[in-house]
Amino acid sequence: MRAAAIDRFGPPSVLGLHKLPIPEPGPDEILIALTAAGVGVWDAEVRDGSWQPAGKPKFPFVLGTDGAGMVAAKGARVRRFNVGERVWAYSYANPKGGFYAEFVAVKARDAGRVPKHLDLLQAGAAPTTGLTALQGIEDQLRLRSSDTLLVYGASGAVGTLAVQFAKRRGARVIGTATGRQAMDLVGKLGADEVFDARSAKASEHLGHLASKGIDAALVLASGESLGKCLALVRKGGCIAFPHGVEPEPKRRRGVRVSAYDAVAGPREFEHLERAAAEVGLRVPIAGVFSLAQSANAHARLERGHVLGRIVLQIRRTQDK
Repeated sequence: MRAAAIDRFGPPSVLGLHKLPIPEPGPDEILIALTAAGVGVWDAEVRDGSWQPAGKPKFPFVLGTDGAGMVAAKGARVRRFNVGERVWAYSYANPKGGFYAEFVAVKARDAGRVPKHLDLLQAGAAPTTGLTALQGIEDQLRLRSSDTLLVYGASGAVGTLAVQFAKRRGARVIGTATGRQAMDLVGKLGADEVFDARSAKASEHLGHLASKGIDAALVLASGESLGKCLALVRKGGCIAFPHGVEPEPKRRRGVRVSAYDAVAGPREFEHLERAAAEVGLRVPIAGVFSLAQSANAHARLERGHVLGRIVLQIRRTQDK
């Protein structure tokens, strides 16, 4: 199979096409013929060596934590899926290789069925970010319909989905975005208010938008105004952020602050599928690259200000 892999750590240019054996699924695994794979900032950190999986990596090393496609084969103990089903999956540091490939073998527990309204390109962009967004909103912040939520970094890969899941809970959502295109996107996804966190009076603007304070904040980016904006979270409120956001939000007496990672499992994927279907989840695609263009995809990622998520389209298929 073709795969985009690295032979050493370094800049985007170290990513290149390799011809590697198709992985064999174990008894509890499924083999996915991938249509699309998501490209995330964490992939870049693995590529340049600043964030290494446990143990010494074996080169060539195939990047990618998530994607979507069709079940091509399954292990003897797998009962949840059938060959030919549309699935999406998330597996960090998968021992049988990442998702920048034509095929990936993952534990069946790390996959779920793709919601009917999503095509496989959109689904390939959503497992890691979808689980991160949903679990931040529901498990970490425990958002209620009466709450006012700040999504700091609402135009990114996680933020665009978090806005939609927060509206599913009935909350009032205030999002940050930079530039007219980003602000328009966040507004169209359902945010009640959008403001530029990089503006000189960002915290003052937020204070006007939320005169009674913020009940909860999901922090997905850093910025000079972050501290002042989070100071508006009321006592008894909560702040959540995925690991990797730096600098981490400062802790404050009377406000619960939690850092977390997305968790995959059968229950988690069923919850994501149900929530995505209920909200009619839209997955903004910031750019589509072929497997051979994976280095270009990483170069685009490093330029920053990505609205939604970058995707590798690995094969074309009429899946709907």
